[in-house]
Amino acid sequence: MSNLQAFILAIVQGLTEFLPISSSGHLVLVPWILGWELDHDAAFAFDVLSQVGTIFAVIVYFWRDLWSIATGWIQAVLQRNPFGSLNARLGWLLILGSIPAAVLGVLFEDTIKGFFSQPVAAFYFLYVTAAVLLISEWLRTRGTANKAIEDLNWVDALAMGFGQALALLPGVSRSGSTIATGLIRGLSREAAARFSFLMAVPIMLGAGLFTAVDLVKEPSVLQAGPQLLIGVVVSAAVGMAAIHWLLNYLRKRSLLIFAVYCIAVATLGLIWASVR
Repeated sequence: MSNLQAFILAIVQGLTEFLPISSSGHLVLVPWILGWELDHDAAFAFDVLSQVGTIFAVIVYFWRDLWSIATGWIQAVLQRNPFGSLNARLGWLLILGSIPAAVLGVLFEDTIKGFFSQPVAAFYFLYVTAAVLLISEWLRTRGTANKAIEDLNWVDALAMGFGQALALLPGVSRSGSTIATGLIRGLSREAAARFSFLMAVPIMLGAGLFTAVDLVKEPSVLQAGPQLLIGVVVSAAVGMAAIHWLLNYLRKRSLLIFAVYCIAVATLGLIWASVR
């Protein structure tokens, strides 16, 4: 992997991790479309560490929220009043929302990895992302979606957790499926997006630690040091910009443009695949 390839993939990771257009799908599709023959071990190491960059981005951007939730949760547990404050309750909801993806990711790890070796599958799953976004906006117009993040209940968190689990498949956007599920549950766009980003922290940290065990065994880690550093730094910077932009965008606008984008990319990709 060259420095230029690392730079481009880091930008892709930083943007698509938080915009509802699927980071996993784009990381599979971009090298395939550009005809890059990347070493499997080096690509694996890069993907893991570029995700570390996006984890860093969301932690830095939401550090006040995360600190308040963590300290509130710990205090409530120590005081034997686990739901005694809003922050404690949000902490439990984040834990609950992380369970579906964690459990299903472990149970179906081999099946999920198999999809990542099939670029065409990512195109079809992009249609799934588009469908989820369209359905959520359609249902939103037929109800009231104005619940604040303070109004979340355990059903909302669990539903968004299953939306997050769906994003284990390449081409299904984690942010898109969780935000869309939040809208279906009646949250405002901003509240759904904020909780979606907060949900990213435990599941992404868990996935990072899980894959780090395999990563340290790879000889390509030391050999690709400069490219991996580029992946962490660039994906973190781009990720923070993407979070800030999307939160501002969703205050006044819908998810429809992202659904159209996913449909366009999936359609063009399938055409490209058939010609190729």
